[in-house]
Amino acid sequence: MRWALVKVSLAVTTMVVLAFAVPLGLVIKEMARDRAFSNAEREAAAVAPALSITTDRDQLERVVASAGSEAEMAVHIPAADGAEAVDIGRQRAARHDIATVRKLGRASTTEVPGGSTLLQPVAISSGEIAVVEVYVPEAEVSNGVSTAWAVLAVVGIALIVGSVAVADRLGVRMVQPAQRLVEGAHELGEGKLGARVPEEGPKELRLAATAFNSMADQVVQLLANERELAADLSHRLRTPLTVLRLNAASLGDGPAAEQTRAAVAQLEREVDTIIRTAREAKPQTAAIGPGAGCDAAEVVRERMEFWSALAEDEGRKVRVAGVDRPVRIPVARADLAAALDALLGNVFRHTSEGTAFAVDVHNGEDAVIVLVSDAGPGIPDPEAAMARGRGSGSAGSTGLGLDIVRRLAESTGGDVRIGSSVLGGTEVRIWIQLDGRAPERRGHRVRRRRGSRMVLSFNRSRSLP
Repeated sequence: MRWALVKVSLAVTTMVVLAFAVPLGLVIKEMARDRAFSNAEREAAAVAPALSITTDRDQLERVVASAGSEAEMAVHIPAADGAEAVDIGRQRAARHDIATVRKLGRASTTEVPGGSTLLQPVAISSGEIAVVEVYVPEAEVSNGVSTAWAVLAVVGIALIVGSVAVADRLGVRMVQPAQRLVEGAHELGEGKLGARVPEEGPKELRLAATAFNSMADQVVQLLANERELAADLSHRLRTPLTVLRLNAASLGDGPAAEQTRAAVAQLEREVDTIIRTAREAKPQTAAIGPGAGCDAAEVVRERMEFWSALAEDEGRKVRVAGVDRPVRIPVARADLAAALDALLGNVFRHTSEGTAFAVDVHNGEDAVIVLVSDAGPGIPDPEAAMARGRGSGSAGSTGLGLDIVRRLAESTGGDVRIGSSVLGGTEVRIWIQLDGRAPERRGHRVRRRRGSRMVLSFNRSRSLP
């Protein structure tokens, strides 16, 4: 579109310049010719009074010299009453041209080598017709024409260049919004739901950008609703499944008991498959905007209230710290809840009954740390677990829990680390960055906003690997 506008502007401006410049150049040329012959007519008119009075050669030569130049002017007087013909100055015109002018009695011009001549008839006292010949050089006829044409050419080129530049700028104003709209559509098609288009440019493109952004917002809202529904359904299924698993474990031995436990295990695998499918189908979204997010303390209290009932059934000791005051983080509420459920679900699946666990929230100036620790056997190879993201390979492991947590932390510029907890088992540290900067890997200190108490993160024997 941009180059099309430039080409159209170039073609139209060129035609307009030619339409005005060519006739104007011809008019200038004709005006220069008229000016040169007008000067020649004035010179011829200066000699006419002297011819009407006398035909004396000496007097006429003085008149010709004063009126112009003998090299450019000539006077031709015919023979009369026995007098000889008189020719003063240099003759350039042919004899028959002079005779024709004398016979017709009106001025005429004729081409001669190096220019043109003006032949002006003048009546003398004897009644004959004398002819005054004025030479007009070609240089005088074209005097100033080349300069005028050069000025017209420069002005025309300037107009064409200016028109093309203006058309290019207008094309950019139209093309850039269109390109951004295309890029936004591609990003949205690739699953980047944070793609938005600036509402700039011509009115039509602004309306298109507004419609695109509205459509993208609706898509995000629809997908968010589906994710919340899937999470809600998974929570509702986890609770009865846990109860069924506990009840099946207490049935003892026997074919019926084994069938029940197998059915519960199969049901758990099917639920894991549903969760895995829903999570893997999650499109890539942009980071949450400024001012959005949730209260981490409130979400932790809510999820711990849910999991505490299961912990009580299995005789697990639970500790929660750092949730007595609001802790704002740039993470969507549903995302944080899903990450906590993934970690706490791993505690229940991969540790034996009666194993204690804890959740701590540390609120700093530039980051919030959420610690989930347990007193289980721990993870033999934490780095492999983080890199693999495919589960431990044991039954009931979807392998998506740590991946969900990692994506949540990295969306804020933070990270996730696995280490040994003070309870003796696994400790998962979620570092949620508040200002979008990457955290320091070791020895990073976090100062609490309230009070002078410092939290030293993992510099002691329980440091993360």
